[in-house]
Amino acid sequence: MPLALLALAISAFGIGTTEFVMMGLLPDVADDLGTSVPTAGYLVSAYALGVVIGAPLLTALGSRIPRKRMLVGLMAVFTVGNLASALAPTFGLLIAGRLLAGLPHGAFFGVGAVVAARLVREGRQARAVATMFLGLTVANIIGVPAATLLGQQLGWRATFLVVAAIGLAAMASLARLIPPLPAEERTGLVSELRALGNRQVLLGLLTTVFGFAGIFAVYSYLASMMTEVTGFAAGSVPLVLALFGIGMTLGALAAGPLTDRALRPTLYGSLAALALVLTAFHFTAQVKWAALVTVVLIGAVGFLTTTPLQMLVMNKAQQAPTLAAASNQSAFNLANAGGAWAGGLALAAGWGWTSPTLVGAVLAALGLAVAVVAGLLDRGAHDSSRIVARSGENHGGETRGGEIRGGATHSGETEAGPAAGAPVAAEGHAG
Repeated sequence: MPLALLALAISAFGIGTTEFVMMGLLPDVADDLGTSVPTAGYLVSAYALGVVIGAPLLTALGSRIPRKRMLVGLMAVFTVGNLASALAPTFGLLIAGRLLAGLPHGAFFGVGAVVAARLVREGRQARAVATMFLGLTVANIIGVPAATLLGQQLGWRATFLVVAAIGLAAMASLARLIPPLPAEERTGLVSELRALGNRQVLLGLLTTVFGFAGIFAVYSYLASMMTEVTGFAAGSVPLVLALFGIGMTLGALAAGPLTDRALRPTLYGSLAALALVLTAFHFTAQVKWAALVTVVLIGAVGFLTTTPLQMLVMNKAQQAPTLAAASNQSAFNLANAGGAWAGGLALAAGWGWTSPTLVGAVLAALGLAVAVVAGLLDRGAHDSSRIVARSGENHGGETRGGEIRGGATHSGETEAGPAAGAPVAAEGHAG
């Protein structure tokens, strides 16, 4: 794998750390700024709102900017947002800082996914995208616990100063390691939005919302389940969350090769496994060792869904793979909020601490149903699953007036005309 992927992974590490660390710092922030913990919880929502707004907006506005410059610029916004959070004198300005830090999140992963796919030969694109997302999973194992501990010892502002420093390091690595990648010739807001309206893209985004909501219906209340049902002490919760992060990393490592080999079967299998594992957790939560094993499995099969979902929407939005990939990040954040809301409804109804596991299983099953319907509608259609580079771009192979696929030139068009982007992944079909 090229070193440029390391720059993307470092950036993902910083993004993942700042996204999740706020959950562990809420009591410290509330005490320091004179507000309640529930009110401080709006800081989590502010970041998510930034992701949802910024993903399509910044991607569309930057559609004509060369990809390397776009990545560095997005990390600059991320860094400024975290610096503003560290220096915010009031709760309102901290909300604004969190919103600003969240704005580039989705756009970065959208642009980064397309860039990662261009950096490798055909047949390894999903592995390249999964490598970028490894930074996100490692953040949950190392970055979030370490940043939380730092905030508890030196104050929550120190956490965001360190994250801002990570942002600066990410900017330097992106500038140094990412090769020049000019923007696609046919991009523009109208064409981006038109491609985003593709039925398969919309179904892919809907699959993300339902499928990933199943994970957060459980993850949002995992700490309470572990203490109230399984019987762990509160001090053991960080270790349980680290196990979840380890599972996420294992899932990310497996997702790349499996998605490169067979995209849709990997998506179907991961969503089906997620529904089964979440159902099992309703029962295994009663036993400590079984609960810990299930937590790892939830992280693994849950994150196994992310790469095929990302690749699917990129593949189907041929004229706007970047906007589709960024919009998928908005869908992930909608899933986070929706899953937590649905799990909370079950708890509020008095169904018990493990009831969110069954809610999550139903949501994962709904995601699987949407994915299967999309696959059936797409079966028999002309294969347009690869995104190919336009002539004039060089990504490791010679450019000779045609299209580049992993270093070889090809001429011709896909069914939708000459597509913009880079080779992404061939879809596998079940049956």
